[in-house]
Amino acid sequence: MAVAHEVQAMGARGIACLNSRDRNLLGFRRDLLTAAAYGVDRFLFVYGDKPSIGGRTSELTVRAMMDETRAAAEDAVFAGCAPFQIGVTTGLRKTPEWKRSADFTFVQVSYSVDDLLRWRDDARLNGPVYAGVMVLASAGMARNLAAAIPDIAIPAELVDAVERDRAAGVAVACEQVLAIRDSGAFDGVHLVPVSRYREVAARLEREL
Repeated sequence: MAVAHEVQAMGARGIACLNSRDRNLLGFRRDLLTAAAYGVDRFLFVYGDKPSIGGRTSELTVRAMMDETRAAAEDAVFAGCAPFQIGVTTGLRKTPEWKRSADFTFVQVSYSVDDLLRWRDDARLNGPVYAGVMVLASAGMARNLAAAIPDIAIPAELVDAVERDRAAGVAVACEQVLAIRDSGAFDGVHLVPVSRYREVAARLEREL
């Protein structure tokens, strides 16, 4: 939330990403109060990766966080604050009904524009929908990503290209951003440049 606050101070719209993994109900209510004090009103709620140390609290889910945030609108404590907006994530599959009530949706990273467009044709979601685009920085990253998230299909030719040329991942991601824009099917992208943010920014500034 501190980062979202700083982003807003620079003149952009901030979105605070909060995971259910590390929070209990009282802690989450405290987070909502902090957000209101900071003027942060947009959240992306995620489940959270498995922690490398310690354990999950197991008290909250993304759905419970959504319900609690909606209920805050009726709480006198938040009178005068802008209504909270809630975002969720979804894979390239049917989105659960309860997620459809979200104000915006971030779609799982994909390396296939065709797969994204096929999914978008069938998806019936409220609010803006943003496609996930991630720069593949190395062949090692590709192997780790495939092991951690089996749903993400990474073309072998892309892995080979990145192994030959570290700039290939930047080029492919930027081409994907442009293709998604030209399709008109999405409201934008959730761009994850990894460690290549300067290269990605320089290229997109020229082409967008």
